[in-house]
Amino acid sequence: MHEAPVTIIGAGTSGLATAACLTKQSIPFIILERENCFASLWQNYTYDRVHLHLRKQLCELPHFPFPPSYPHYVPKKQFIEYLGNYVNNFNINPIYNRAVELAEYVDDDEKKWRVKAENKSSGEVEEYSARFLVVASGETAEPRVPVVEGLENFKGKVIHSTRYKNGKEFKDEHVLVVGSGNSGMEIALDLANFGAKPSIIVRSPVHILSRDMMYYGGVLLNYLSPSTVEKLVVIASRIVYGDLSKYGIPFPSEGPFTMKMKYGKFPVIDVGTVKKIKSGEIQVLPAEIESISGNQVLFRDGKSYPFDSIIFCTGFKRSTQKWLKGGDLLNEDGFPKPGLPYHWKGKNGFYCVGLTRRGFYGAKMDAQNVANDIAMLVPQHERN
Repeated sequence: MHEAPVTIIGAGTSGLATAACLTKQSIPFIILERENCFASLWQNYTYDRVHLHLRKQLCELPHFPFPPSYPHYVPKKQFIEYLGNYVNNFNINPIYNRAVELAEYVDDDEKKWRVKAENKSSGEVEEYSARFLVVASGETAEPRVPVVEGLENFKGKVIHSTRYKNGKEFKDEHVLVVGSGNSGMEIALDLANFGAKPSIIVRSPVHILSRDMMYYGGVLLNYLSPSTVEKLVVIASRIVYGDLSKYGIPFPSEGPFTMKMKYGKFPVIDVGTVKKIKSGEIQVLPAEIESISGNQVLFRDGKSYPFDSIIFCTGFKRSTQKWLKGGDLLNEDGFPKPGLPYHWKGKNGFYCVGLTRRGFYGAKMDAQNVANDIAMLVPQHERN
């Protein structure tokens, strides 16, 4: 049995932020990570051209600003470098290759959280005990691929966006991109830049904004009401991009901030995709997939097209429902049941960080709240 006051599950950015905040409070912890590195999503499962979509000031982790030399929108390589410096600065030492199988509150004399995790190197199951449990396993724990009739018999390549690196291997191919969020839109752009012939499915209305619109919208929120800023951002988008419905991208009836708060749906941050759509280099398909036969994809509007490859940019599932017993804070989909600002704390020393679809900034706030709350409950003699 390995013991510490706090067990953190997940060494992604949320887990690292929590670890740093606990370190600042001199509170010992154990941090478990199922992959072989910290921030595995960024190191192993993101495409080459990805940058932070928001300016660096909104994406920095607690107590550690980005270097002044970094650009406004930090590229993948520099962000991983920043995270490596973060880990070293706070002396964070995750225990890697530990797949959590069970986390449950044991209501006995000790009243602690017990975690069972498989050591993927040895196959042995290890046990960890802590008064406090912090779930920081992330919103992107497991890739989600929808069930499609005939997909298993598709003759070309089928991957999730987590396995896409760049468009080099898809040159001259007809590629179907399923999903029109930020990853889908940017992967379609990358495919076009590498000489592929991408088509992207856009079924639901989506707001498309530029980086500057997002930035200046955030600045204006300091002076104007959210509803006023939302209207200004929508007007700016229509002026810059025009009516995109004639290209197959329907315009939403609700504003981008409203959709983010109500449905967790982010606006698309355009980095060149719209221009490719208008030029015809990226084809927009408006209908859902009905079925697949050979390399033919049949859509629900009755049309069918041949494709060489399919890339699913269809998001992720949480993993907590597989191993978390008790806690009573998260729903079946792995998100907090309470709304803001009471989402990060459950019963019996249970906490979650980075599960509110508010990005790095939200995780930063969660980590600081969790560490401050735990600090009020851990006596000095238990600290480092």
